[in-house]
This record gives sequence, C-alpha cells and structure tokens, in this order.
Amino acid sequence: MRVLDKDFENKKIKYESLLKYGFIKKDNIYVYENKIYDDNFKIIVEISNDKKNSKIIDLETNSEYILVDIKNEAGEFLSKLKEEYDDVLKDIIEKCTIKNVFKGKQEKQIISYVKKKYNDDLEFLWDKFPTDAILRNKINNKWYAVILTINENKLVANTDNLITIIDLRCDKKKINEIVDNNKIFRGYHMNKNNWITIKLDGSVPTKEIIKMIDESYKISLIK
Repeated sequence: MRVLDKDFENKKIKYESLLKYGFIKKDNIYVYENKIYDDNFKIIVEISNDKKNSKIIDLETNSEYILVDIKNEAGEFLSKLKEEYDDVLKDIIEKCTIKNVFKGKQEKQIISYVKKKYNDDLEFLWDKFPTDAILRNKINNKWYAVILTINENKLVANTDNLITIIDLRCDKKKINEIVDNNKIFRGYHMNKNNWITIKLDGSVPTKEIIKMIDESYKISLIK
C-alpha cells in the first residue's frame, strides 16, 4: 500500500470533485476503483480526513501487487505499470485538490476577500518555490499582488524566522510616507519604486491591507 500523505501536503481536497471523478463515499471514506493496464490490474484509492492511500490489485491473483512500490524493481512491464499508476494519482490530485499553502488567519482573510471581490485565485507559477503565488487581474493579466514565504532577515536584520509577506503595487508618490521599514517595506523582489511589501503577521490590520490591495488592483489596470 502506498501512503499518499506527502502527495496531498499543502493541498485542500475538493470532496465534491472526488465524487464527480468517480469516488464513492463509504463511511466517511472516499474510495476510487478503476481497472488499468489493459484491465489486468485495479487501482484502489482511499481518501479521508485521517488517511490517504492507494494500492494496485493484480486481478489474476486478486491480491495486492506490491512490486509496484518497490524502488529497486525495474523492467519494461513494471515501468509502464508504475507510470500508468502514477498518472492516475497525479490526475486525481490535479482535478480534485487546490493548493492550501497559506494557512494563517490574515492570509486566509485576504485570499477570501480577493476571491469574493475579484473572483481571482492564487496562481502558483514556480515549481522551485511552491509556497509563492501571484494574483493578477483578468483584464490585462497584470499582477497586482504576490504572496511569498521568506526568511524575515531579508527585510529585517538579526532575525531568522520564516514569515509570509504580500507585495502590492503602490503609487510612487505615496511610497515614502507608507514605508516604515518595520511593518511595511519597499517591494521585496519587485520594483522598489512602485511596489511595497507588507508582513502578514497582524502588525498591519487586514482592513488596511485590503484597501491597499484595492489600490494595487486599480494601478494594475492602468499600467
């Protein structure tokens, strides 16, 4: 049996999508079964709040085919079976989950606000940086926010904490009066002349950040 906890790490399961995909709910466990590899094997996937696992059944012997999860086993047949098995699991994760990286209260409030007002979802563009995402308007595809997880020493010396920040566009004329180099900084990894960075640690009230998001969105439309 293959444990899928790492595959579902930082992902939120869309249970309605599981049902549409073909899962059947049995006693609070969502179970998916389908034949693969020319109907010679059956894949079984079980998902619940407590466990996420999968296995392959050899239909000829009606027993679990454990070789598919042994790393050192090779051969053309086994490679193809593993590939088909992995493709099914990847497809389930792609179609039935959404990324759930930002779990802090303020992060959730901001993401919820943007979804409700602009119907924009976070886009995770970089495989090397799975905890970084952008928001862009649908009119001209311009970014108006970037949410990142960084080491705080990138902004403030003598600290080694991982923090979440949001980069926003800002009117050039207002940046000097907004930036305090304590809670709000000139844009991290962005143009420091027209972007600002805010720590999402509650030091700046969410209502104020929302106002700055709206301003950033408006600026993105005219850039």
